[in-house]
Amino acid sequence: MSDATGIGAEHPAHPYHLVNPSPWPAMGSLGAFLLAFGAVTFFHDRADPWVMLGGLAVVLATMALWWRDVIREAQIEHAHTDAVQHGLRVGMGLFIASEVMFFVAFFWAFFNSATLTNPSVTVWPPKTIHTLHTWSIPFANTLILLSSGAAVNWAHHALRLGNRRKVAIGLALAVVLGACFLSLQAYEYGEAAFGFKEGVYPSVFYMATGFHGFHVFVGACFLTVCLVRALKGDFTPRQHVGFEAAAWYWHFVDVVWLFLFVWVYWWGNG
Repeated sequence: MSDATGIGAEHPAHPYHLVNPSPWPAMGSLGAFLLAFGAVTFFHDRADPWVMLGGLAVVLATMALWWRDVIREAQIEHAHTDAVQHGLRVGMGLFIASEVMFFVAFFWAFFNSATLTNPSVTVWPPKTIHTLHTWSIPFANTLILLSSGAAVNWAHHALRLGNRRKVAIGLALAVVLGACFLSLQAYEYGEAAFGFKEGVYPSVFYMATGFHGFHVFVGACFLTVCLVRALKGDFTPRQHVGFEAAAWYWHFVDVVWLFLFVWVYWWGNG
């Protein structure tokens, strides 16, 4: 049967991909609601963490299944035309822009207190806070993340040249360095002389660096998926939007950490 343009339905008259009905938006919304509701009640000591953990499980399952379908659309249905790839890149760019504003809120809270415009703060850092040494673990983690970003760039260059072996090596190196970063950050938290609820400085510090650590974890998972796909031969020099999205996200994580290191660990230590 032909469509309104007279062209067969299997050959649409446009380069765009009209997705099939999917349960994942509704499932993801439900998981996000359970996660947020469970977290609020748990943090206020009103409930056990099971609702929060259940919501997290639903969100993670939705992400895995939804991205599985996106990969199928690209590899099996060949639905990712140049126009679709452009749309995916724009979408990833807008997502990263929203993540930038997420961290802007933390920096705003930090500078609001650090510049003594917060009436409850008279000295910054507060005299009761023993800040972490700038040139120890924070500096080491800076070198680690910058090295991981270089590894991702190397892998991207190799992918454009069609060298699958170097792509795998670069991605594997970036994932390992990301794991090293998280390990050092966990050790740093264990050695810190202040707790999350001990004032505005600890609260902002743990929220900003902790959420950045979570983004490192997400980015490492993202790169791991790309590593598996690269080994399977999913990416080609012409079509590798998934890899580009992971690389952009990882570089975003790198840039945020540079701001955290300069302003929180270095300048903010007084």
